[in-house]
Formats: sequence, structure tokens, C-alpha cells
Amino acid sequence: MHVLVVHNRYSSAQPSGENRVVDEEVALLRSAGHRVEVFERRSDDIAGRSLPGKVAVPLLVPWNPAVRRELTARLRAERPDVVHVHNVFPLLSPAVLAACADAGVPVVATLHNYTQVCPPGTLQRDGRLCTECVGPAVPLPAVRHGCYRGSRLATVPLAVSLSVNRRRWWSGVERFFCISEAQRDVLVRAGLPAGLLTVKHNFVPDPGACREGDGEHLLFLGRLAEAKGVGLLMAAWDEIAADGGVGVPLVLAGAGPLEREVTAWAAGRDDVRYAGLLEPARVRQAVARSVAVVAPSVAMETFGLVVAEAMAAGVPAVAAGHGAFVELVEDGVTGLLHRPGDPASLADRIRRVATRPRLGREMGQAARRRYEKGFSPAVGLERLEEEYRAAIAGRAQSRGDGTNGGH
Repeated sequence: MHVLVVHNRYSSAQPSGENRVVDEEVALLRSAGHRVEVFERRSDDIAGRSLPGKVAVPLLVPWNPAVRRELTARLRAERPDVVHVHNVFPLLSPAVLAACADAGVPVVATLHNYTQVCPPGTLQRDGRLCTECVGPAVPLPAVRHGCYRGSRLATVPLAVSLSVNRRRWWSGVERFFCISEAQRDVLVRAGLPAGLLTVKHNFVPDPGACREGDGEHLLFLGRLAEAKGVGLLMAAWDEIAADGGVGVPLVLAGAGPLEREVTAWAAGRDDVRYAGLLEPARVRQAVARSVAVVAPSVAMETFGLVVAEAMAAGVPAVAAGHGAFVELVEDGVTGLLHRPGDPASLADRIRRVATRPRLGREMGQAARRRYEKGFSPAVGLERLEEEYRAAIAGRAQSRGDGTNGGH
């Protein structure tokens, strides 16, 4: 198949799981012989714009007419079989859907977060679950609370885009890919058409080696932010340390707004190490050497790449018992779930996996089997091809002439 991937790349200042997913899907499809091209914008480019250009960016969030013209011309010239849309914020906008309609090309879209019902896409406010904007046609609460970057002004373009483009998304996309059942359930309850939403989990490349032995450390890998449960983890680890520890250190790898706090907390301790940002090869090494990967997010995660990466390496996870983690981690079999937001529960699960090596080995082996059945590249490729063909067939049927995009 000939596939055009549409994506606005997130800033390179912070590691982006979404950028990684897009790049890995493109590589997977190409390796299988499909022709894959990319239509993209980069958030990094905003810094190089003139002052008027920077000022204009928020105005382009709901609608970018130049993108519509450019993409329409490209689609008519290249005639792909299907367009796969990922992120369109802030430089692409939902104008990409109009371009696909102009050229008669079917569209699928991966929903990596909750931007269809929540302007910042997190379903979080002040560190807690928030669904105030789920349902209403105009998400005024998000503006009132300044949910995007703590700014009412910065939230307005996102709220406007969600409000004016909601119907365009629903009518312009053949199939939405939710990356977990938990995410799909939220979106269906929010009123999105259930028939358009299918679950297609992210896949994770095989790291090539599984954990040997019982592991050397517990690992937190991700953005250093409250939503990821960093504060919760520090509180739980302090409780563990006060009780004598578990015999292995905690390693935190990543960057984010809590970096200074984490650095100060780890300083001078033998039981904690802050590793900073790690290159991909070192990430794989750190995961493969883990007793367990800890994912204590207080946010309702739509997937959880770090948990899937742990499974691929034969490493169990200790994760919050909500959101997508509930379907990724089989409690007591492939890992352990703790009560969300509860440091004592998290400390208990960490103690259990760290002080019972046999249990850790058994869960790690089960996690690897779960990965092979549900999150491997082979499974990911099969699901992508299946959904692309369904979208192409659906568009041909709706046209009533058995053709697609001018073919």
C-alpha cells in the first residue's frame, strides 16, 4: 500500500513517546514493503520564526489554510491509498482533514491522548482527574482554569479548535485508532461515535535480549512530572528507606519540570540515583537490568510505552491500577498494580517484587509472553494493514463506485 503519514512533531527538548511511535510505525511499514511518505511540521521550527510569525501560531491552531492547500496538491499528485493522521497541533491543524476530503483519500487517525474531549488532552487538572470538558460542545472550563500551560490565553486556541472541528473529525475520518480499551471507553462515554473507534495498541520493537538474573535496580523511566507520579514515587521510596530499604537502588531516568526537585532528593543517597536523559541504547540496557519498571502515573494513561518496553525485555512492571495499565498489566501475573495515588500501596508492591526474586522471574517470563502475543512488531504490522484495508474499503463503499482517491 501507499501510505501518507501526517504528523506535527513535538519539541525535541523533551523525549516524545508519540514521535517514537510514529517513527517506528513508518519504519515497520517500510520494512514490510509498503510505500510510506511523511507530511510533517516540527514544533522546533517555531523558535526560528519572526516575531509576527510566532504571534500568528495560535491563530493557525484551529485552521491552517496554507496546510490545506499544500496537502491537497500533494495528495492529488501522489494519490496515496490512505492517509494516517497523528498529531496536528500546533502547525498542521484539522485543515489536513479538509485536504484529504478535497482529494478523495480515506483517513485513519491515531488518538494518542484525549484531545478530542479535553483541550490539553490530559484529563488532568491540578494533579487530579478532571472531566469537566467531556461532553459540552464548548469546553469553557478549560479556558476558565487555563488548563494548557497554566494560561487562559494559551488554552483558547485549543478550546476553539476542539469546538469548531469536532464534527469535521467525526465525518472526515474512516477509523480512529484508540491505543487502549480504557481510552476508548472514555471517548465513547464522551459521545464520540463508538463505530468509528477501534483499539490498536502500540507495538514495541524487540530489544533483542531479555533480562538475565533478578535485576540490579528498580527503574522509573519517563517525564519527571507530577502527572507521571514522580512525587508519589519519592514519597513511597522514603517510606521504604525508613523501613530498611529493599536491597537494590531506585534509578530515575528522564527530564521534566521536577528535575531540580528529583536531583536534590537523590543527592547524597546510596539508595537513589538520578540518571538524567538516556540514549536509546542505554534505555534498553537500563530496562533489561531492572528488577521491575515502576509506572506510578496519577494521570489516566492512554497506553504506557514504558510498561510495554519492560514486557519486551522480560521485566515486570509495578504500575498504577487505572487507565490503560489495567489492561497492560495482569496483576500478580505480569506485574503488580497499586492503588492510584497511594504511596503506601506503591511501597508495598515495590517491596513485594524486590524481595521475592522467584516471583519477579516468573512475572518477567509471563510479561515477555504477553508482549509476544500482543505488542510485538508482527502484531503491530498485522493490525495496521488490517485497519488500512478496512478504511480503504469503507471509503470505496461510501463513494458507491468501488474506487478510491482517483485510483
